[in-house]
Amino acid sequence: MTTFKTENRHGYSVKFSPNRSNLLAIGTSQYYGFKGGGTLFLVTYDEDRCLITKKYEMHWEDGLFDVVWSRSVYSLLVTGSGDGTVQMWNYKYPSQKPVRTFNEHKKEVCSVDWCQNSVDDFLLSASWDCSVKLWDPNKHCSLTTYKGHDRLVYEAKWSPFLSSCFASVSGDGMLNIWDCSSPLRPSVKINAHQAEILSCSWNQFYPFVLATGGAEGLIRIWDIRKLLTPIFQLEGCQDAVKRVQCSPHHWSTLVSASYDCTTKYIYTKITYFIFLKTNYISIIIMYRIWDYGVSSEPLQSHQNHSDYVYGLDMSSDQDGLMADCGWDAEVRVFRI
Repeated sequence: MTTFKTENRHGYSVKFSPNRSNLLAIGTSQYYGFKGGGTLFLVTYDEDRCLITKKYEMHWEDGLFDVVWSRSVYSLLVTGSGDGTVQMWNYKYPSQKPVRTFNEHKKEVCSVDWCQNSVDDFLLSASWDCSVKLWDPNKHCSLTTYKGHDRLVYEAKWSPFLSSCFASVSGDGMLNIWDCSSPLRPSVKINAHQAEILSCSWNQFYPFVLATGGAEGLIRIWDIRKLLTPIFQLEGCQDAVKRVQCSPHHWSTLVSASYDCTTKYIYTKITYFIFLKTNYISIIIMYRIWDYGVSSEPLQSHQNHSDYVYGLDMSSDQDGLMADCGWDAEVRVFRI
């Protein structure tokens, strides 16, 4: 495990570059994000030397709550800020201001996502103003605003399979699935948790499956074709689940970061017989098999931080390589 300290900056988001496997971006805030500015760190990771080295840092006048890389232009990143703005950065010019700033949200932007396919080049921003906005990075005005939640929207994520589809989760406990061409109402609404939903993540192998993390400490996996009940539930977190992410390498692996200062690694084996209309669900945690009817708690978790864990990512290039960051002003890169 290798550690990098973001001195006087508290970590909110960490992301591996999809184009350079040893490069990471870290979105941080002063004073835990309650006031002060934000800093975007770019660091390189040398696994052989167990070393994280700072390459660049870029500053904004408010806290940075999320960061995402462009897949088509390797030097571009986008951040979401506490002042309601979205910034586009080019790390080739680290001393300059953002190459573009999008300023339409009325409250904090807590989630940004860049479309995952190679054809479309669109951005999503989710805000505490209860809306999600669709952006063309080459234009200064949003293309569409989606208003389908009653409370603040914590996260919006593009589907890795359907280019015009994204999911959003909110403090109203709803998981909404959107078709970009129909902004008036979501295509699917699921009352996914009896608490705020802080995070969501699409399965990278099955187009209708995604996971949600709730403030009550539950992780639920959904098939959006079956709206009444989740197909799987994990109950191992002692506090709110801030991040949940499905593995880009294994269809049945997911990781979570929680306010109990832990990062959990879960390997799930889910056999779902749609045509027989019967379910058999078991989970394997740290390569041990559990039957869902017997227990749904993880065998092992790792407490990497001394304060809230906010950021979490899995490398798309190297299987088993992960990073997380938290309010203790530390970023950790490690293997599972």
